[in-house]
Amino acid sequence: MKKLLAATAAAALMTGAAGAEDIKIGVILGFTGPLESITPMMGSGAELAMKEVSDSGKLLDGSTVTSVRGDSTCVDAAAAQAAAERLVTTDGVSAIMGADCSGVTGAVLANVAVPNGIVMVSPSATSPGLTSAEDNGLFFRTAPSDARQGEILAAILKERGIGSVAISYTNNDYGKGLADSIQAAVEASGGSVTISAAHEDGKADYSAEVGALASAGGDALIVAGYVDQGGSGVIQGSLDTGAFSTFVLPDGMYGTVLEEKFGSSLDGSFGTVPGTDSPGGATFQEMATAAGFDGTSSYAGESYDAAALIMLAMQAAGSSKSADLMGKIMDVANAPGEPIYPGELAKGLELLAAGTDIDYVGASAVELIGPGEAAGAYREYEFTDGKITTTKFH
Repeated sequence: MKKLLAATAAAALMTGAAGAEDIKIGVILGFTGPLESITPMMGSGAELAMKEVSDSGKLLDGSTVTSVRGDSTCVDAAAAQAAAERLVTTDGVSAIMGADCSGVTGAVLANVAVPNGIVMVSPSATSPGLTSAEDNGLFFRTAPSDARQGEILAAILKERGIGSVAISYTNNDYGKGLADSIQAAVEASGGSVTISAAHEDGKADYSAEVGALASAGGDALIVAGYVDQGGSGVIQGSLDTGAFSTFVLPDGMYGTVLEEKFGSSLDGSFGTVPGTDSPGGATFQEMATAAGFDGTSSYAGESYDAAALIMLAMQAAGSSKSADLMGKIMDVANAPGEPIYPGELAKGLELLAAGTDIDYVGASAVELIGPGEAAGAYREYEFTDGKITTTKFH
């Protein structure tokens, strides 16, 4: 079936059905808000893929691709919806790369993407709740569900001999979903969770939250929050009072800004962030460095992959319309087919035009499962001498 679809798309291309156009893809990320230190690299990752495709001249009879940015704020659903609505109705985007944080992603999906029939490919929305969201086949994500991250973290804790943990989570869909996943996995592996308590972002003082966490105790504190917001506040309060000295930091807390804020105070602390040691990951990092941004930053590679999947699906469909490309994303993302890595998007477009299957591997070893989400590869990292170092991959 996949070969038949590819051949059909190729036939449409050869008859000139698509025609050259300037295709607009929305990039909606929290350029302001609690993840504003990492979203510039995510945006740059997506736009690197768009430039690569535009420069190739291989997409849909020589079409070009333009990025149109929108600010999700990460946490304000109304603002994210307004930004997405503008992208769709005013800017006329064909698809959306984003959103980033789980709560705003769900809001944009339900209130903008589904009503308007627009494909969304999120590089970083990880809430398990999005797996079963009513999406009419329009929603995909290159980031794995936090159900998987919970399992990985529980295995790491057991391996490190940490039997009891306290959890502080940001009070939203992402934080609650991740905290619940971690707690279930830790308890299933024989560990204990002394407390799982929410914290609000934007506060100047977290002494009350830290006091409750300290009273419950634990060998380590898991902070399922945001690196530019309350998560860092909880860490600071814990260090100031001596409540905890070892912190477990999932994906939302990954960022070199922690090196600047806390330095060697975090030595021995560790965490997880989606990542792979595949050849594609190394190639993407080299490409990002050449383009002037940090390719190791959280979800930069996944953003490149999200944009790449959208454009490759357009080629497979012979159309830039969401209604046509939505059915091709799983095809181009998975085997069988010729593996395609970062820097090889022109090759992928040529193969699709010739009716040949591709298997987009990309920067993050893309494999989409179930309703169109990443299977889940993670990088384990640790703080050593005040710096983030990679420990292993899972």
